[in-house]
Order: sequence, then C-alpha cells, then structure tokens
Amino acid sequence: MAKTQLGARVDSEIAELARKRAADCGLPVGDYLAQLVLEDAGGLHQRALDAAGRFLAEHQRVFDEAEDAQQAPGAHAA
Repeated sequence: MAKTQLGARVDSEIAELARKRAADCGLPVGDYLAQLVLEDAGGLHQRALDAAGRFLAEHQRVFDEAEDAQQAPGAHAA
C-alpha cells in the first residue's frame, strides 16, 4: 500500500507520549498512529452497528405493524 505523509501539530507532551508508546509496541510512530486510527475506525463501525440494532429492537413493532398493514387484503400502499 502506498504511504502518504501527514502533518499534525500536537503538544510536546502528546508527541513524547506517542513516541514512547510506539517504542513500547516496537513500531515506528507512523505505524503506531495508523494502528490507532484503524482501531478507532473499527470501533466506530461496531458502535454504529450496535446503535442500529438497539433502534431496530426498540421499534421493531412499528415495522411489523406497517408490514402487516401492507400485506392485509385490500391494503393500499401509503
């Protein structure tokens, strides 16, 4: 995969912490930051799926009623 250089300004304490954590993980800082972004993006995806599941569970009755109404004899689509 091709690499692209990014630039970001952070407090010196954050920069030092990133360097130390990357070293602890045996990674270059860029690879460590890329790993964090991927983990965050994966978590965001899972949180979205969880929220969609909760929404459907909470409102399933409404969807079922609408489907039943459409399938009832003589029903007309709204």
